[in-house]
Amino acid sequence: IFMTGLSETEQIVQGFASGGVDYVVKPLKVPEVLARLATHVHNAQVGRLAREAVDVVGMGIVLVDRQGRVAWRSPQAARWLAEALGPVGSADAVWRDWLSEAVAQGSSARPMPGGGELQAQYLGRAGLGEAMLALRTVTETSTQQRLRDAALTPRETEVLAWLAKGKTNRDIADILGMSPRTVNKHLEHIFEKLGVETRAAAAAIVSSSLPPTPPHA
Repeated sequence: IFMTGLSETEQIVQGFASGGVDYVVKPLKVPEVLARLATHVHNAQVGRLAREAVDVVGMGIVLVDRQGRVAWRSPQAARWLAEALGPVGSADAVWRDWLSEAVAQGSSARPMPGGGELQAQYLGRAGLGEAMLALRTVTETSTQQRLRDAALTPRETEVLAWLAKGKTNRDIADILGMSPRTVNKHLEHIFEKLGVETRAAAAAIVSSSLPPTPPHA
């Protein structure tokens, strides 16, 4: 809170721009100052209780100032950021770059060392103009793990993508510019790698895990 004899509009604006939350011009009116202080104390207590609630439920919340610096983060957010990006101090620039990207784009994700990824979702601006981000971790499903372990080739992945969309061997052959016999050969390898015996079983494995159908010229 600024208490000063400077009362020009430019000076008041500069005070708030410097981080002030209130501006009182001398001569001071004690009852007015006490009322202002009481309001700020109450707001600070409400903010503290809100932060404690976030800590208790283990939410990953980060507040980022307009320079991209972390103004506040919940303990859970600090743990996730340290795991995905490096510890605070040594990885400050990495934190700033990634969180700023999430604010600019609306969301962003980084891989976690143990698998899965850390996702950041921009929620909007908080009371003092900081950007608020919610963090969460997303782990691979058993299906995604199975697909990754199958180590399909790019061509096999394309064939499987179209198979999951209900295309016949002839359709896939026309789309990818190969013979139906070649498609059938790819499917034999796919079934073997996935440990299945039928088209329906292969499609069921990937129905909720495939990326968008690859573009075809």
